[in-house]
Amino acid sequence: MKNLLLIFTLGLFTSITAFGQDAFKDLKNADKAISKYINDNTKADELTKGIQLLESAFASDEVKALAKSWITKGKMLNSLAGNEMKNKTLDVAGTYVITAPNAAADAYDAYEMAAKLSEKKNEKKEIQIGLTSLENNLNNFAIVAYQAKDYATAFTNFTKSIKAGEMLKSMGKASRLDDPEIMKDQNFFAAVSAYYSENFDGARPFLTKLADAGTDEPFVYEALYTITADADTEKALGFLAKGREIAPDDTGLLFAEINHYLKAGELNILIGKLETALEKEPDNVSIYNTIGSVYDQLQQQEEDAAKSAEYREKAKGYYESALEKDPANFDAQYSIGALYYNKAASYVDRLNDLSADLTPAGMKKYDEVKGEMDGLFETALPYFQQAETLNGKDRNTIIALKEIYARLNNLEKSNEYKAKFEAMQAGQ
Repeated sequence: MKNLLLIFTLGLFTSITAFGQDAFKDLKNADKAISKYINDNTKADELTKGIQLLESAFASDEVKALAKSWITKGKMLNSLAGNEMKNKTLDVAGTYVITAPNAAADAYDAYEMAAKLSEKKNEKKEIQIGLTSLENNLNNFAIVAYQAKDYATAFTNFTKSIKAGEMLKSMGKASRLDDPEIMKDQNFFAAVSAYYSENFDGARPFLTKLADAGTDEPFVYEALYTITADADTEKALGFLAKGREIAPDDTGLLFAEINHYLKAGELNILIGKLETALEKEPDNVSIYNTIGSVYDQLQQQEEDAAKSAEYREKAKGYYESALEKDPANFDAQYSIGALYYNKAASYVDRLNDLSADLTPAGMKKYDEVKGEMDGLFETALPYFQQAETLNGKDRNTIIALKEIYARLNNLEKSNEYKAKFEAMQAGQ
């Protein structure tokens, strides 16, 4: 029994040793295959083979336990990344597609692991040399991804280029990021890349660092406002205020501020912000429509009849200005129609009260008020008709036309729009 156990143990040891040898052989062959591809980029199969062998090698705990293995991986992937960037730079036609988009980022991970395991001076030296070269490759990969709007990949490479610089600094070595301006740009584009890829948790520390340093980039404050607004309105407004102080003419910050007050329903404050926006962008039709909408909301809230009428006229004026800029603007056409429609609808209760008075004077008054109401519906009609030509699928427009024709006793047209609405409801 003892001999049997010994034989089994020896067999297991031999198996592990063989597996370990095969893994180191895979690492060596991976290096050869990737080198063949670098020397001749038509040999795409060698790249595929090399990546597969690399994965196979690092499935071994023995390989993963050695700093030298990780250094080898870092070197080959860094060389691959450099080759990719050379091909991209020399491609005059601009058609070259990077075949190993993760090469630089994976090379950094390898060097980082090597640094954790390394205890030998020569190994540390190799890591330093590799990182110095890799910094540029990481930055270049980040830029290529950013230009292609692959913001998640750009963020990965920007952040790892920063980490590579930090590693070099911890080793007492020079880094391209020792230049404060370059470092500031790196932080900025890392923040932008994270924000555009909706990685707000990733963006926040970079944005905060830039804001704390007093950056004059308006985007930083607008982004901080956006990602903070739901959780802490007061803090978010602080970012907005700081940004407006540093960049008072920035329209992005101004519109962020406008959207805040729109959402909060603080209409009186909003008017001034919108008028400022209009001064900066006098041809922006959406601003005219927004100011018109604010005055429309104010007239609906106003209890004083004269003041309400004043707000309504201002709303109409801004909507008409929008139509002067863009006669085919659906929102302005619909909104003017809605102003007249809603005013006409406000007569309904008065008519109901007057209908109970059957005296000649009462009936005369009823006819007068109904005439005014019908006049408002008739004024609203062409605006809704034009709105329908601009957007025949808007349900509110169809409902308004159905109701107006009914109020004007044109039942045939009213039924026509009723049928249209029911068809919409049925998904036709």
